[in-house]
Amino acid sequence: MLGQALRSLLFYAVFYLQTVVLAIIVGISTIWGRTAFGWALALYWIHSHILALRLIAGIRTDVEGMENIPNGPCIIASKHMSDWDIFALLPGARRPAFIAKKELMDIPFFGQAAMAFDTIRVDRSRGGDAIPLMLADARRSLANGARIIIFPEGTRKAPLDPYDYRYGVVRLYEGLNIPVVPVALNSGLFWGRNSLLLWPGTARARFLPAIPPGLPVEEFRARLIGAIEGETNRLILEAYDEGLTRPISPELRDRLDKLKQGIAPGPATTTTS
Repeated sequence: MLGQALRSLLFYAVFYLQTVVLAIIVGISTIWGRTAFGWALALYWIHSHILALRLIAGIRTDVEGMENIPNGPCIIASKHMSDWDIFALLPGARRPAFIAKKELMDIPFFGQAAMAFDTIRVDRSRGGDAIPLMLADARRSLANGARIIIFPEGTRKAPLDPYDYRYGVVRLYEGLNIPVVPVALNSGLFWGRNSLLLWPGTARARFLPAIPPGLPVEEFRARLIGAIEGETNRLILEAYDEGLTRPISPELRDRLDKLKQGIAPGPATTTTS
């Protein structure tokens, strides 16, 4: 445990130091608008930290199914468990436009760097009034050749937590009329949202077949949730069967046992818009 804690601390030191330095450089480069230089730095940031995760913390990265991403405009809708998820999603997007809550853009350096990549800010305090602005920004990003990336639950979730899909992704699907690529992953088993400890293993993301545009919105939502949750549960069980090095809480063990019996987690008590 102590050894893994020290390895985790070393990785975080590398991660945050490099992130701050590169964010400053990218933020300065935005003076000249979005550039290939900024995207090259972003790719360096991704691949250098994937390497650091493997060498320092023992977390390997496996991304599958990128052939399912259409050549044209699309929405990439992913499960969200960890900061690792960004490493998995960005390369496939080529020119990404993240849907992100406004508060993230207020973080010094990070906000300036994020805006260099067509990040679409959503002010959640405005409720439904934020949707037209989000759609307008998304259309501008698509016109610039970007692909939209969204975490439909709006926040990181622990493995096998009850899911809570918000309606923002439904409004994007309805308003933009483009395919949606679901993404499942198991990263929270190795880099948890409420833990500083990193655990060795293989973090996996899987891009699934695209959902075509034009479906009734509730059918789309059901297909999206079914695809992401079903494949995420499979990835979690695969990792569990391979053997996890992390401690497993009684709550997680109970959910894993139920999942092995075919009882999957259901929705959260309330679903937000």
